[in-house]
Amino acid sequence: MYQEYFELLLQLVRVGGLIVVDNVLWHGRVSDPLVNDSKTLSIRNFNENLMKDNRVNISMVPIGDGVTICRKR
Repeated sequence: MYQEYFELLLQLVRVGGLIVVDNVLWHGRVSDPLVNDSKTLSIRNFNENLMKDNRVNISMVPIGDGVTICRKR
């Protein structure tokens, strides 16, 4: 679901604009390779896709459940 929202937001945000995504660490579960439930996998895949996405610069901030700040290129 994160990916679908992100794609919609990316269409609405101007170049240089920010998209902030919350809960990207999902209680630390995304970093545990032994956790493979559907929600964790979805967020893990979203994070991996963001790292490869040339449309944005990202910075993940490990506070709370994790926040990723995306700046549209």
